Amino acid sequence: MELAGEPDAKRCRKCKRDLPVAAFARDKNRRDGLQVDCRKCVAEYSAAHYRRRREALGKPVREKADVPVGHKLCRACGEVKPHGEWHRNATASDGLSTRCNACRAERGRQDHPKRQYGITEAERDELIASQRGLCCICLSAPAAHVDHCHKTGRVRGVLCFSCNAALGQFKDRPDAIRRAAAYVEGNAWKPTLVAPGVYQLPS
Repeated sequence: MELAGEPDAKRCRKCKRDLPVAAFARDKNRRDGLQVDCRKCVAEYSAAHYRRRREALGKPVREKADVPVGHKLCRACGEVKPHGEWHRNATASDGLSTRCNACRAERGRQDHPKRQYGITEAERDELIASQRGLCCICLSAPAAHVDHCHKTGRVRGVLCFSCNAALGQFKDRPDAIRRAAAYVEGNAWKPTLVAPGVYQLPS
């Protein structure tokens, strides 16, 4: 192993060992871009700090699970999974995210309505319930896609995929939608010639 001071080694401030730079988490505020303590020391400090904080609050302390090498315990689902099922996080003490990929995906799905439309998942579910679970345009397919005004951002309702796509194709233009309804009913809105090469649609 090369000694600290050379490109691929660094000395841990806490345990005083010369370690490969991969043993240190990233820290963009440091000159060398690495934390001063190695990942192992940071993890041990974090565990001790967690225990002291829980005990001070009078809360039970979760004992460390028996995790095999190359695996990690997900605190969200409580399952021990191989490192291949975790996203990388260079700033974490072990270089991995705090949640496994499956839990991250589930959290992202839950947070999507808030990020995209400004409503919570519970508010979306309440809206669907108020529509009796049906698309509020066709009244037959399940309500699955939140619809909102692209100008104001206001949520209008929850539609099925087809109706939501149809509004997008009509570019949210009420006049075009009304003409489409009249056309389907057999009342085509045909243009009238008012001057050579000039046509006018019925008002």
